Amino acid sequence: MPKLLFSKIWFSDIKDLFPNVQRPRRIDIVLSRTRRNYNIWSSGQKFNDEACPSNLSWKTDHKLDLSLEKWLKDKRYRAAFRSFLESEFSEENIDFWLACEDFRSASDDLKWRAEKIYEEFVKPTACREINVDHSVREKIQESLKKPSHCCFDEAQKHVYLLMLRDSCPRFLHSDAYLSLKRKSRTHWYI
Repeated sequence: MPKLLFSKIWFSDIKDLFPNVQRPRRIDIVLSRTRRNYNIWSSGQKFNDEACPSNLSWKTDHKLDLSLEKWLKDKRYRAAFRSFLESEFSEENIDFWLACEDFRSASDDLKWRAEKIYEEFVKPTACREINVDHSVREKIQESLKKPSHCCFDEAQKHVYLLMLRDSCPRFLHSDAYLSLKRKSRTHWYI
């Protein structure tokens, strides 16, 4: 069927074929377009370390971002999300993100911890290499000389956005998430 012919069909012509489908209201279409333009990263969180160039916050109004944040905090959702990422061969993303969170909260031996994270996730020949730009790798390698709590912030932000945009939408339709959601709905509190 040619594209031009198909584009001339009006919703009112085929609405009898789909009895359960309702035509979206105009305001819903406009609102969904404006929601896409929200800035995911706001500068609400402050660090005590003044060597940190960026102030990142994981909170936002974005629905997927809130669900990813919930999944990363809750043990059950995190385990389900990690098993889903394993099935897609990208579990290094969540492991790197969690390692960065532990590194950020650590107070002792930052140099050793930073080198361990670099060797495992960032180094070009690492066994669990994450997908970040060459310039980010160079910045991290340079910051390893005198590591601070925020030396992995840019790579962590990149991996977080990668999980948010790429893995989260597929996880929402996975069997692991749907069964976990069903279990949480049927759980009774006394």
